[in-house]
Amino acid sequence: MFDELSDKYLKEAGVFEILHGIPVPISAGVSDELTTLTIAFGMARVIGADTNFKYKDSYIAYIKHIFGEEASKALIAEGAKYGQSENYDVAAMFFRAVLIFDPKSRDALYLYGRACKDAYEQEDEDESYIGSFKAESLEVFELLTMIHPDFAMGYYFLGYGYANMGLYTKASLTWKSFIELTAASGDSEIEELRSEISERLETLEEPVKIEEGVNCVLSGDYLGGLEILSRYKDGNYRDWWPLWYYMAVCAASLGEAESAIDYYKQALIYTPSNTDIMEELASVYTAIGDQVNASKYLNKIDIVKNNIEQEKF
Repeated sequence: MFDELSDKYLKEAGVFEILHGIPVPISAGVSDELTTLTIAFGMARVIGADTNFKYKDSYIAYIKHIFGEEASKALIAEGAKYGQSENYDVAAMFFRAVLIFDPKSRDALYLYGRACKDAYEQEDEDESYIGSFKAESLEVFELLTMIHPDFAMGYYFLGYGYANMGLYTKASLTWKSFIELTAASGDSEIEELRSEISERLETLEEPVKIEEGVNCVLSGDYLGGLEILSRYKDGNYRDWWPLWYYMAVCAASLGEAESAIDYYKQALIYTPSNTDIMEELASVYTAIGDQVNASKYLNKIDIVKNNIEQEKF
């Protein structure tokens, strides 16, 4: 809820010029006494939730008036309390409020990124929520490492952000920066993290090479892409349908129709209702004059699409 404070109160508090005619947030149902402190924290939550709030500038002026040089620390400490109680949405509001008037704050950036990460990991069902917070967390950790390149923990969490998105090369490079920055720490907790990341880096060796192969395909280097990707068709990634799909694209682009057909069929074993692959397969059959098999897969496409439509009802 919002309400305006009396002129008498504003004058006694020394904030008449800041808040005259400005509605302030009041938490409904909260038993805490309405004080200058609770008003300031309420303002921080509002502008942290909506950084374009109409009275943002007045709220920032009031917060700075109440806390002075300690404004950032006060809001960060309050946000940390909510984070510790797993109320990550509210924690994020406080940290983002700090970033409005102190955009380079290392602690606010780091804790905001952490709050966003914890928030989306806590959510199970709302895909839009998860996607938004995941993207925000990644962006914040990227910004953190750019503004504070010597802060190791920024690289630690950014690496996980990249890995979760399948950006294995970026994850590898980011985690290597973490290892370099913590080389002489001597801290037992940091040593545990270094050991953890070292293991992660080992597991990324194959994904990094596969990503390199996929990038070759996407850039038109089909021969190079096929050479890299074919090394993994009998390994740990043989059940990963995109591996076979990209090899098929390479083979088709290089005029190796039979190999392309085999690769596309292998991909369909692991993703049998993938109509995009069926279309590619039908195109290859058409290119070599095998209209019977081309029609076979075009018919399959119609069946799959019809089944999907039926499931809607």
